[in-house]
Amino acid sequence: MPEWLIERGIGETRVALVESGEIVEAAILLDGLVRTGTRLGARLTSIGTNGRNAVAVDERGIEYLLPRGAAGITAGASVEIEVTREAIPGAEPWKRPLARLSTEAAADQPGLNGRELVFPAARDELGNAGWYDLVEEARSGIVRFDGGELRISATPAMTLIDVDGQLPAGELAVRGAREATKALRRLDIGGSIGIDLPTSGEKSIRQAAGEAIDEALPKPFERTAVNGFGFVQIVRPRLRASLIELAGDRSPFEARALLRRAAMEKAGPKCLVGHPTVIAEFERHPTWSDALKRQIGGSIGLRAEPGLPISGGYAEPLQQ
Repeated sequence: MPEWLIERGIGETRVALVESGEIVEAAILLDGLVRTGTRLGARLTSIGTNGRNAVAVDERGIEYLLPRGAAGITAGASVEIEVTREAIPGAEPWKRPLARLSTEAAADQPGLNGRELVFPAARDELGNAGWYDLVEEARSGIVRFDGGELRISATPAMTLIDVDGQLPAGELAVRGAREATKALRRLDIGGSIGIDLPTSGEKSIRQAAGEAIDEALPKPFERTAVNGFGFVQIVRPRLRASLIELAGDRSPFEARALLRRAAMEKAGPKCLVGHPTVIAEFERHPTWSDALKRQIGGSIGLRAEPGLPISGGYAEPLQQ
């Protein structure tokens, strides 16, 4: 029976749908961001142009872009809005969160539905379901399957997935379409997506690849037909940054990953050892170390090691 698991970590909340012992869908929700679905009061600061792209600001000073505009409302008016896409951290911090006018009163952030895990705990339920493999896929952008692999790249315009492997072209096209669709769910990829399948001259193969997407990907989404060059485009809701995009913001991603590993190890004083840019994240977020200190019941030290790869951080007993 599929089950949603919720693990509240330091700096992030990890959410995963586990079925038959494996993660089939996942998301990382960053602390401090206003989540998709939140309704809140704001003030309209710009009505936009030609009925589109109005701007509203909330009481914390966060700006929201309203792509559908705010028809009939004048600048300076108070409005109720609903967040439709969270802020996207990383390479494009200038991108504002998206929202739309809401007919309902402001409310707290939407709750998460699922079983709340005790964290840290003696049994690593997310780890046992494949969380560490999922994090590595997000880091590398490589997802392997029997007979082939996906190479996933996040660009400003869309997420691109290249399918390659050793299977015959027709078989690889259909299998690759199915595996790419599974990766969209596991890595929380939304928005505009392009999948480059092996070229097949057979229309029946292209149709079968399209049907594989339709069967495996939950609605809502739209897609094109698979063209003669093996390319298909999918558009699905983009609620927040994908795991691929979060991993591309390397230092904070790796710092939060190190916090999880350290919390799951034996309790007691620890020194976090990592690449200088990762250690700098802990220095920028002192509350992270304070929270880890409470979790492990001991003091926290930091040590930068320039020779370590950015994902190679570890925790060692702190000598006092």
